Amino acid sequence: MIPYLDAAQLAAALPYPVLIEALRDAFRTGAETPRRHVHPISPDHDAVLLLMPVWQPERHAGVKLVTVAPRNPQRNLPTVHSIFMLFDSATGAPVCQMDGEELTLRRTAAASALASSYLSRADSSSLLIVGTGSLAPYMAAAHCAARPIRRITVWGRSPDKAARTAASIRQRLGDDTIDVLTAQDLEPAAGSADIISCATTSTVPVVRGRWLRPGTHVDLVGGFRPNMREADDALMAKADVFVDTFNGALAEAGDLLQPIEAGCLARDDIRAELADLCAGRHPGRTDAAQLTLFKSVGTALEDLCGANLAWDFHHP
Repeated sequence: MIPYLDAAQLAAALPYPVLIEALRDAFRTGAETPRRHVHPISPDHDAVLLLMPVWQPERHAGVKLVTVAPRNPQRNLPTVHSIFMLFDSATGAPVCQMDGEELTLRRTAAASALASSYLSRADSSSLLIVGTGSLAPYMAAAHCAARPIRRITVWGRSPDKAARTAASIRQRLGDDTIDVLTAQDLEPAAGSADIISCATTSTVPVVRGRWLRPGTHVDLVGGFRPNMREADDALMAKADVFVDTFNGALAEAGDLLQPIEAGCLARDDIRAELADLCAGRHPGRTDAAQLTLFKSVGTALEDLCGANLAWDFHHP
């Protein structure tokens, strides 16, 4: 029988400090990551299937199957469902099946924290979480592993969901020295944050460039399709923009494609991808007053990195 690692086993194997450093090495080393396939499986309900293959010839290959159904919160279901399959690259034999949701949530949050280690100010102490979905508590915990966060503010369109998300963050962190609050008004919350992390499925801009003070770092992880937006054109035009991968972000991210089409952002304005930061080919933030922005759509490299860590942890 093929071994299976559930969410709890993945959580035990992938603490954020360990996963962040493993991702740093993985982005330096690289892997074969064809562009993911995106297939509408229920157009009337906006549900899609994503297929994400990845391999390193010397060790493992893998594929993640993900479904994203933006209307699922109305059904009291998670927006994302996923499984990951790990194979031996040489023989093609299945090695292990893993809970893809926990893997995705952890690696997505860790990748943003990794980017923040290059792009946010080292003294960043206040974090704003925009969005109340499954990813929000993971983003908060990962950012706390990368920077000395002392205050976390949660904003969502539903105050009740924001309160529940804040409670989940408190429980996950287990650290009474970090204040976790909710905000009713997004504009002043964004204007006072050192780091803003957006994890929504919005199709219209949520964060406005005119709200932000110099030195802010913006982390956009929610929009993964061309029709999705989390930042307005003004923010995209004034920020120093970085991406997880050029291939993925420039093919899928509405936060890039729409302002490029509108003439507010040029392809050459995008400073670097995460591999450039990890390899030292770009220095990242160079000025305390810089407004930086990291746009992530996800890459299977992150999945394989986390899967390798989890397999090694449970099968040393």
